[in-house]
Amino acid sequence: MTGPTRRTQAESWAAGRLGWTGWSAQPASADASFRSYYRIRCRNESFVIMDAPPERETLEPFIDVAGRLQRAGLHVPRILAEDRARGFLLLEDLGERPYHQVLDAENANPLFADAMQALTRIQTRAGHEGLPAYDAGRLMQELALFPDWFLTHHWRVEPSDAELDDWDLLCALLIRWALDQPQVFCHRDYMPRNLMVSDPNPGIIDFQDAVVGPISYDPVSLFRDAFISWPEARVDAWLEDYRLRGLEAGLPLPDSGEMWRRTCDFMGVQRHLKVIGIFARIRYRDGKPHYLEDVPRFFRYLDFAIARNPELAPLGRLLEDWRRRRQLAQ
Repeated sequence: MTGPTRRTQAESWAAGRLGWTGWSAQPASADASFRSYYRIRCRNESFVIMDAPPERETLEPFIDVAGRLQRAGLHVPRILAEDRARGFLLLEDLGERPYHQVLDAENANPLFADAMQALTRIQTRAGHEGLPAYDAGRLMQELALFPDWFLTHHWRVEPSDAELDDWDLLCALLIRWALDQPQVFCHRDYMPRNLMVSDPNPGIIDFQDAVVGPISYDPVSLFRDAFISWPEARVDAWLEDYRLRGLEAGLPLPDSGEMWRRTCDFMGVQRHLKVIGIFARIRYRDGKPHYLEDVPRFFRYLDFAIARNPELAPLGRLLEDWRRRRQLAQ
């Protein structure tokens, strides 16, 4: 079932597990997936219900990864009850202060220091045996989202055969940079929206898509975010701080700051193109248009990376030609 009936079922199930006879509930967050979250309250207590329709989502990855992170000493929501058949989880409530709603120029350094410390712990201590590999096929599948959804559906551009050849070469370059890095536990969406200001800080959510992936992927996601941007000089400084922290913790990071900077740029380009494609897919397949409002931010990230990495010049030419031919969908 979908809609209010399913929500009512989830609330009644959670209240029954808690032994509550009176409660209030409200949506806890918006999600680009088919999952829904509700915050259920009674007196001074609150918990979060995850509703993952079994025909659309599975709870097993969330339960598995939550256990891995908890055993590594990370602050993730404790699972208090589960109904796998119906797709319900009852979770500890980590609060209502996600990083992206709290960060500003003054508090960014201490908040990001906590996030970097937690990420270093993830990459050094969280078990990743048996997690899916962020391999060439998966990386290519993600890159294909850009032409398949953004280019075709939003800009309404039909690339030429020559342009597709150039695109394939670019994808091969980005994939090589991704796979040549050490592969570690990768949250895969380690961004301010998925970090909660809490004690201990941060609380980490939305980790169910974790993979074994490139060591730069999560740091890049943290600082080149979908919903908040920083001056590039400050981003470079934070990424360098992460490299030094990681080296001290024993992570296999480059000895060269310049190599790390380039690694992060190329990894970022792969992620930016993927996210632009995902936002277009969410708009045209799932009917959620507001995600496209953040697409200009990703093009600014792309422009910056292209400007300081000559190998990305072909991407700049492709984007310029496609932008000139675009016919924006209404």
